[in-house]
Amino acid sequence: MDVHAIGWIGLAAVILTMITVDIVGHVRSPHEPTLKEAAWWSAAYIALAVAFGFVVWYFWGSTFAGEYFAGYITEKSLSLDNLFVFVIIIAGFRVPRKYQQEALLAGIVIALVLRLVFILIGAYFVERFVWVFFLFGAFLLYTAISQAREGVEKPGEDEEYEENWFVRVTRKFIPVTDGFEGGKLVVRHSGKTLITPLLLCIVALGSADVMFAIDSIPAIFGITHESYLVFAANAFSLLGLRQLYFLVDGLLDRLIYLHYGLAAILGFIALKLILHAFHGYEILEQIPEPTIPVSLGFIVVALAVTVVASIMGSRRRAANGEDV
Repeated sequence: MDVHAIGWIGLAAVILTMITVDIVGHVRSPHEPTLKEAAWWSAAYIALAVAFGFVVWYFWGSTFAGEYFAGYITEKSLSLDNLFVFVIIIAGFRVPRKYQQEALLAGIVIALVLRLVFILIGAYFVERFVWVFFLFGAFLLYTAISQAREGVEKPGEDEEYEENWFVRVTRKFIPVTDGFEGGKLVVRHSGKTLITPLLLCIVALGSADVMFAIDSIPAIFGITHESYLVFAANAFSLLGLRQLYFLVDGLLDRLIYLHYGLAAILGFIALKLILHAFHGYEILEQIPEPTIPVSLGFIVVALAVTVVASIMGSRRRAANGEDV
């Protein structure tokens, strides 16, 4: 896939425009978004991501467009798992509802920059070493098994947020205010500069996403080796995550089989990566590697089955008086 510099500049311009719209339209005037507002903006982000896929189709063909759509859907489904952790972090810091948009957007921007670094590093190794696909495949297979073991799990209100090492070090060496100072990140008191819990929450959200990137980056490299498509799929899935948080915040507990669906997707991609690695060493060539249409179809069917089964299962539990 030959991407001209204009292609990268155009993608960067779209991403910066989306971030600017978020800052001007949502974050600069802190407010608690309604369900209707979150639904409309979530639909807008998805529509923009789909439109970008057709742009890829127009300039580079249906094969690369299929890779992009498969990668985007995979990243979007994995981002639902991110939301579980985001709920815990925001609840742990007790961020006021009207400032949660600012925290989420800033954390997502940090995550986007870090993922770009991971993507460039991953692309370097993928292009030069076939054995990397064995490593990615084995890690994704382990992650898939871990997801399946977790089974039906949702962060409960009694589950406490545990700060990661980066946040703990930050809190240890930099003075932190006792409470929130409106939407400020840094304040001055008695001649001293202090950071607020809101800034710590942003750091926590951004650094926590690094762990998710370790899963999602190898997963999407199992679908496409094109850095341009990998970054685009990550960018569109992450930037739409903020409004998706407010849209499904109260519905996450209904996706009771989400872990099983993610396990199926990650397991499928893991086997695809391992098979690709074997083919690189001219082994097991009689077993065909799943094509992009097959991969895309599997991902869509797995998500559809997960959602339908979760809805039916949650309704059955509610009818039996069980805790969903």
